[in-house]
Amino acid sequence: MLPLSLLHTAAGHPLLVELKNGETFNGHLVNCDNWMNLTLREVIQTSPDGDRFWRLPECYIRGNTIKYLNVPEEIVDMVKEDESRARSMRSNRGRGGGRENGYGGRGRGRGGQNRGGNRGARP
Repeated sequence: MLPLSLLHTAAGHPLLVELKNGETFNGHLVNCDNWMNLTLREVIQTSPDGDRFWRLPECYIRGNTIKYLNVPEEIVDMVKEDESRARSMRSNRGRGGGRENGYGGRGRGRGGQNRGGNRGARP
């Protein structure tokens, strides 16, 4: 399970983020990009020592400041189901890809009767 796929699935769900400096942010995930930058809504920010709290309508957290994320267990289960479904769809294709038109996905082959043209072939 990749962290970004987990975060994309967690969009709209509650999330706890702890930063490297000790601050924590509790809120609903709105968006996540490839650098793990997060946008949260309805946020409660806690100071590193835990004695001060702030309520924020929205905040942006830069990905390289994140120490860890706490995602609800239901989100982890959803990602596992999605990955197993995708894995079973891929395994049905077999070696070489398998396309909808019934032909494999590994190039055109070396020739045969429908090689096209008379390129270098002897009569």
